[in-house]
Amino acid sequence: MTTPEPQSPSPQPPVPVSKDRAYRSPAGIAGGVLLLALALWLGIDALVAGEGRTPWLALAALLFLVPLIATYTVRPAVFANDDRLRVRNPFRVIVIPWGQVASFRSAYSNEVLTEGGDKYQMWSIPVSLRGRKKAARQEARRAAGAGRGRGRVLGGSGQSGAETDIDGAEPDAAVDRPVRAEADKIMDELRDLLEARKPAETSQGEVTVRWAYEILAPVVVGAVLLAVLMATG
Repeated sequence: MTTPEPQSPSPQPPVPVSKDRAYRSPAGIAGGVLLLALALWLGIDALVAGEGRTPWLALAALLFLVPLIATYTVRPAVFANDDRLRVRNPFRVIVIPWGQVASFRSAYSNEVLTEGGDKYQMWSIPVSLRGRKKAARQEARRAAGAGRGRGRVLGGSGQSGAETDIDGAEPDAAVDRPVRAEADKIMDELRDLLEARKPAETSQGEVTVRWAYEILAPVVVGAVLLAVLMATG
């Protein structure tokens, strides 16, 4: 009698990775694109039409300025999924599993604090005091309008004491969230995601920090070349 060979367990399908939610600054990107267009226009014109040392100075300035402008305006972004937070700042990329995130802090800048005591600023979610003041004014107007529209209209069919809104809806039919500035709404989303995903097994790990050498290298080369040309001129 032959003994059947044990069947190897079927491989488990890989756990799908949730899609990243990306948070960027539209104003920063728009300003960066305009500055890059201006720098390239002036730099290329000097390279083509310049004489003597001008093309070399233009080349050095382009090597120095173009990466620097891009890294402070277009590059910053925050990516969040169910497992971790990835903060892409001008010169560093910080990956923080949700299990390592202690809290978020919003004052004059938006920051993420880790369980190890480190603090990282999120460049792509800038705090706008003007936006907060605008949101506060809108919330005050909304609250005042809601207060005027509630509790004074009686039922039209002779039923006394039935309070309705101006549009006929019951007062507590829907609860409106307070008006918030855009950056504050993003931070609320990140806090909700942290609360939901921090205990998850796939949200554990170590914090990693990687320097953006692909940005630093041309900036340093351009700065050195510019300094040499200026010194020898």
